[in-house]
Amino acid sequence: MEISEILFLLVGIVVTVVINSLVVWFAGKTMVGEEKAKFSDAVWIVILGSVVGAALNALLSGIIGSIVVLLMWLYLIKHFFDCGWLKALVIAIIAVIIMAIVGFIIGLVAGVTLFSLALW
Repeated sequence: MEISEILFLLVGIVVTVVINSLVVWFAGKTMVGEEKAKFSDAVWIVILGSVVGAALNALLSGIIGSIVVLLMWLYLIKHFFDCGWLKALVIAIIAVIIMAIVGFIIGLVAGVTLFSLALW
C-alpha cells in the first residue's frame, strides 16, 4: 500500500467515526440530556462498537451473531449514556433513522454532483 492510500484510508475512518459519533450523540442528547450524553462518550460508543462488533461478526454468524452484536451496541449506549435498556433501544433507533436521512442526503448530493460532472 502506498502512503497516499493509507492516508486516504485513515481520513475515511476518522470522518466516519466523527459523523457516526455526531449522530449517536445527537440521538442520545435528545433522550437523556446533555448531562449524560457527552460527545466523547459517543465517540467511545462508535469506536468500541465498531471494533468489538467486527470481532464478534468474525466469530459468530447468522441470526445469533446479529443478536449478540445488537445487544453489545445497546449495552454500550446504556453504559456510556447511563440509561436503561429501553432508552438505549430508542437512542439506537433514532440514530439509525438519522443516519438513513443523512445517507439519503449525501447520496442525493453525490448523485447530482456525479450527474452534473457526466454532462461535461
